[in-house]
Amino acid sequence: MGLFNKIFGDSEPKDTSENAVKWNYLTDLDQLSDIAGESQSKPVIIFKHSTRCSISRMALKQFENQYSINAEKASPYFLDLLEYRPISNEIATRFDVVHQSPQILLIKDGKCIYTASHSDIDADDLANKIKAI
Repeated sequence: MGLFNKIFGDSEPKDTSENAVKWNYLTDLDQLSDIAGESQSKPVIIFKHSTRCSISRMALKQFENQYSINAEKASPYFLDLLEYRPISNEIATRFDVVHQSPQILLIKDGKCIYTASHSDIDADDLANKIKAI
Protein backbone atom coordinates (compact mmCIF):
# COMPACT_ATOMS: atom_id res chain seq x y z
CA MET A 1 0.00 0.00 0.00
CA GLY A 2 2.93 2.38 0.60
CA LEU A 3 3.99 2.26 -3.07
CA PHE A 4 0.37 2.76 -4.19
CA ASN A 5 0.09 5.87 -2.00
CA LYS A 6 3.38 7.24 -3.33
CA ILE A 7 2.15 6.88 -6.90
CA PHE A 8 -1.49 7.90 -6.52
CA GLY A 9 -1.44 9.89 -3.29
CA ASP A 10 -2.94 9.08 0.07
CA SER A 11 -6.66 9.87 0.26
CA GLU A 12 -6.89 10.05 4.04
CA PRO A 13 -7.16 13.47 5.66
CA LYS A 14 -4.11 14.64 7.56
CA ASP A 15 -4.04 16.65 10.76
CA THR A 16 -1.09 18.87 9.86
CA SER A 17 -0.31 22.51 10.50
CA GLU A 18 -1.21 23.39 6.91
CA ASN A 19 -4.56 21.58 7.22
CA ALA A 20 -7.02 23.91 8.92
CA VAL A 21 -9.62 21.15 9.41
CA LYS A 22 -9.44 19.38 12.75
CA TRP A 23 -11.64 16.43 11.86
CA ASN A 24 -13.77 14.48 14.28
CA TYR A 25 -13.91 10.98 12.82
CA LEU A 26 -17.36 9.49 12.40
CA THR A 27 -16.98 5.79 13.18
CA ASP A 28 -20.05 4.82 15.19
CA LEU A 29 -23.79 5.06 14.51
CA ASP A 30 -24.37 6.49 18.00
CA GLN A 31 -22.38 9.57 17.00
CA LEU A 32 -25.27 10.63 14.75
CA SER A 33 -27.42 11.24 17.82
CA ASP A 34 -24.55 13.20 19.37
CA ILE A 35 -24.24 15.25 16.16
CA ALA A 36 -27.96 16.02 16.17
CA GLY A 37 -27.65 17.17 19.78
CA GLU A 38 -24.48 19.17 19.17
CA SER A 39 -26.14 20.89 16.21
CA GLN A 40 -28.61 22.49 18.63
CA SER A 41 -25.84 24.80 19.86
CA LYS A 42 -23.63 25.10 16.76
CA PRO A 43 -23.63 23.81 13.19
CA VAL A 44 -22.05 20.47 12.38
CA ILE A 45 -20.33 19.69 9.09
CA ILE A 46 -20.18 16.12 7.78
CA PHE A 47 -17.81 15.32 4.91
CA LYS A 48 -18.58 11.94 3.33
CA HIS A 49 -15.54 10.63 1.47
CA SER A 50 -14.93 7.60 -0.72
CA THR A 51 -11.31 6.54 -0.29
CA ARG A 52 -11.36 4.74 -3.67
CA CYS A 53 -12.61 7.68 -5.73
CA SER A 54 -10.26 10.21 -7.34
CA ILE A 55 -13.06 12.79 -7.58
CA SER A 56 -13.70 12.43 -3.86
CA ARG A 57 -9.98 12.74 -3.12
CA MET A 58 -9.76 15.91 -5.24
CA ALA A 59 -12.84 17.44 -3.56
CA LEU A 60 -11.45 16.62 -0.11
CA LYS A 61 -8.06 18.19 -0.84
CA GLN A 62 -9.64 21.31 -2.30
CA PHE A 63 -12.01 21.58 0.66
CA GLU A 64 -9.20 21.17 3.19
CA ASN A 65 -7.07 23.77 1.38
CA GLN A 66 -9.92 26.32 1.41
CA TYR A 67 -11.26 25.57 4.89
CA SER A 68 -11.10 28.49 7.33
CA ILE A 69 -14.08 27.94 9.64
CA ASN A 70 -13.27 28.50 13.30
CA ALA A 71 -13.90 25.44 15.49
CA GLU A 72 -16.12 27.59 17.74
CA LYS A 73 -18.43 28.27 14.77
CA ALA A 74 -18.87 24.68 13.52
CA SER A 75 -17.71 21.13 14.23
CA PRO A 76 -16.35 19.18 11.24
CA TYR A 77 -16.87 15.41 11.02
CA PHE A 78 -15.23 13.08 8.51
CA LEU A 79 -16.80 9.84 7.30
CA ASP A 80 -14.93 7.18 5.33
CA LEU A 81 -18.11 5.89 3.75
CA LEU A 82 -16.54 2.70 2.41
CA GLU A 83 -15.34 1.67 5.85
CA TYR A 84 -18.53 2.80 7.59
CA ARG A 85 -21.24 2.28 4.99
CA PRO A 86 -24.03 1.69 7.57
CA ILE A 87 -23.34 5.18 8.97
CA SER A 88 -23.56 6.67 5.49
CA ASN A 89 -26.88 4.92 4.93
CA GLU A 90 -28.21 6.17 8.27
CA ILE A 91 -27.11 9.74 7.45
CA ALA A 92 -29.25 9.60 4.29
CA THR A 93 -32.24 8.36 6.28
CA ARG A 94 -31.88 10.46 9.41
CA PHE A 95 -31.08 13.74 7.68
CA ASP A 96 -33.34 13.12 4.67
CA VAL A 97 -30.69 13.50 1.97
CA VAL A 98 -29.89 11.54 -1.16
CA HIS A 99 -26.59 9.71 -0.79
CA GLN A 100 -23.75 11.22 -2.81
CA SER A 101 -20.00 10.73 -2.76
CA PRO A 102 -18.23 12.92 -2.08
CA GLN A 103 -20.78 14.93 -0.16
CA ILE A 104 -20.85 17.65 2.45
CA LEU A 105 -23.75 18.26 4.80
CA LEU A 106 -24.44 21.11 7.18
CA ILE A 107 -26.52 20.04 10.17
CA LYS A 108 -28.30 22.60 12.38
CA ASP A 109 -30.97 21.88 14.98
CA GLY A 110 -30.87 18.19 14.05
CA LYS A 111 -31.67 18.82 10.36
CA CYS A 112 -29.62 19.03 7.20
CA ILE A 113 -29.91 22.63 6.04
CA TYR A 114 -27.36 22.47 3.21
CA THR A 115 -25.73 19.78 1.13
CA ALA A 116 -23.36 19.77 -1.82
CA SER A 117 -21.58 17.05 -3.72
CA HIS A 118 -18.73 16.51 -6.16
CA SER A 119 -17.42 19.75 -7.70
CA ASP A 120 -20.10 21.80 -5.89
CA ILE A 121 -18.32 21.24 -2.56
CA ASP A 122 -16.84 24.61 -1.68
CA ALA A 123 -15.50 25.62 1.73
CA ASP A 124 -16.17 29.31 1.08
CA ASP A 125 -19.83 28.62 0.22
CA LEU A 126 -20.12 26.53 3.37
CA ALA A 127 -18.56 29.31 5.47
CA ASN A 128 -21.10 31.79 4.05
CA LYS A 129 -23.96 29.42 4.94
CA ILE A 130 -22.66 29.17 8.50
CA LYS A 131 -22.32 32.97 8.82
CA ALA A 132 -25.96 33.33 7.73
CA ILE A 133 -27.22 31.08 10.54
